[in-house]
Amino acid sequence: MRDSLTSALAFAFDAGHLTSDGGLIWLARADDQLQLSAAFAAQIPDWRRGAVQHPLQLLVRQRLLQIACGYEDQDDADTLRGDPLLKLVCGRRPEQDADLASQPTLSRLENAVDHRTCYHLAQTLVALYLHERERAGVPTRVLLDLDGTDDPTHGAQEGSSYHGYYRQHMYHPLLIFDGHTNQLITAILRHGTVHASHGVVAILRRLVAALRKRWPRVQLEVRADSGFAVPALYEYCERVGLAYTIGLAPNPRLRELAAPLVDAAKEQYARTGTKVRLAGEAQYTADSWPHARRVVYKAEQLEKGSNLRFVVTSRREQAPLTLYNWYVRRGEPELWIKDLKGACFADRLSCHRFWANQFRLLLHAAAYWLLDTLRRSLMAAGLARMQLDTLRLRLIKIGGWVREHLHGLQLFHLHLASSHPGEPLWHLLAARFPLRE
Repeated sequence: MRDSLTSALAFAFDAGHLTSDGGLIWLARADDQLQLSAAFAAQIPDWRRGAVQHPLQLLVRQRLLQIACGYEDQDDADTLRGDPLLKLVCGRRPEQDADLASQPTLSRLENAVDHRTCYHLAQTLVALYLHERERAGVPTRVLLDLDGTDDPTHGAQEGSSYHGYYRQHMYHPLLIFDGHTNQLITAILRHGTVHASHGVVAILRRLVAALRKRWPRVQLEVRADSGFAVPALYEYCERVGLAYTIGLAPNPRLRELAAPLVDAAKEQYARTGTKVRLAGEAQYTADSWPHARRVVYKAEQLEKGSNLRFVVTSRREQAPLTLYNWYVRRGEPELWIKDLKGACFADRLSCHRFWANQFRLLLHAAAYWLLDTLRRSLMAAGLARMQLDTLRLRLIKIGGWVREHLHGLQLFHLHLASSHPGEPLWHLLAARFPLRE
């Protein structure tokens, strides 16, 4: 093999106005379809006085696109503000017009919001979900998957506390996804030491009202892990007619109920030597419950030992094992949270003010919507579901040269790297979001 020539290679960042993110045009088209940056900007009060250089919608769009491209830090704006394609999709000509906003301007944007603004922005995200959810027709059933997650903090940030279970200083956001479509419905920031169920009834009350106002005949259901197993949630669901299936932490009484099933699983495993999975049910009344509720339990016997799990549910029609198998599909939101935190950097909540960090969480949720919209378009064209960081690598991260032609009408041409493996994805998206070629 010939010796490497890299030792003879020099480098310099002097190629001129090239972009590293040719796929920005698709993110911009997704934003145009969803009207996300416009809707967010409409809720943010203008804190500035005097001459205003950057419209609010431009600031929001710039921040959303930077996050979706993988630039989660505001500091990146000091360089990216001159990126020719980012300028173009934000409505500015690459060469003639002023650069986009710098880090201090974006920082002032994020610190300009208060709790009222964050509330209205969260409503905006729900309104987006309602509009997009009914694109394929008004739903008859909606499954609300509830989950809490940990957002590590660093420094003396408002609302940051040490959580004993996670063993870190953190925030404790509440996330709600549509369990059928995987769409993110809302993301609510909470203080670090609150219980997993903190505020869930109040949030559901507002969300359920919005869903039923839009879709009066829709059947709603809640699915959640044992962190949400509190009487207040059961009672609320029963009062307003929400079906629910929620994990239940074991206790001596529950283990006693399930003991015969555990023994049966052990006996069957001893005979066959293969994994055994059995399920049963009982009417169970905890000391804090006003009446009995259906509890389904699963006894699993493996080589490493027994695995016993419980759920409490209002569902009546399904057999115990069928219901439990449906419940454990709630593990899928862990993948969606991984996308939100890993690919969209929703755990980078480094502002000092609590409400600034809630605003950041909503911005990262909006960036998730942009990327997920592109993913759904590709899936509709027959591609397999990709993680969002994979999607960004294959679709967004492509070098390009923005060239301007002046022939009476202004026209821009994006010349892309010829050897990029993501070219087939571009042709698929072009059928959904037509562009010149």
